[in-house]
Amino acid sequence: MPHKKTVLVLMGVSGCGKTEVGQLLAKKLEYPFFDGDDFHPPANIEKMSSGTPLNDDDRKEWLIQLNQLSRKHRENGAVIACSALKNNYRGLLRAGMGNCMAFVYLEGSFELIKSRLEQRKGHFMPIKLLQSQFDTLEPPTKEITVSIDQTPSKIVAEILKHIN
Repeated sequence: MPHKKTVLVLMGVSGCGKTEVGQLLAKKLEYPFFDGDDFHPPANIEKMSSGTPLNDDDRKEWLIQLNQLSRKHRENGAVIACSALKNNYRGLLRAGMGNCMAFVYLEGSFELIKSRLEQRKGHFMPIKLLQSQFDTLEPPTKEITVSIDQTPSKIVAEILKHIN
């Protein structure tokens, strides 16, 4: 599938479907999928697991590591799931990527996402941190935005329409 954006970052608060949608999208594009959560240092996971939200300093090295991953996959493509809640976080992720990266904001209401988190098992992110993510979120204005109030396959189809 020809398109200019080789690295796609699925962004949004915890529970919006970044991993599930990202895996489906990566399969369609024949790109590798990377879950940003897998790149958090143990201290970040411990902090979130204990119910304490991450701050900008906690996220900085993590975002730099995901930027390095993006740069490594710039030529052949990748799909990365990363909350990327603030504009400056997206700036760190995009550094050195030129026009090869696109962010896809998976948008949903607090109530919808909370109900999904209540169904999720075995994830380190407690539901009580969801409000802090919404408080931190700076929704992008110039990126692809897709409502999560539909099936994952429909979300992927909508993303593919935007990038092709």
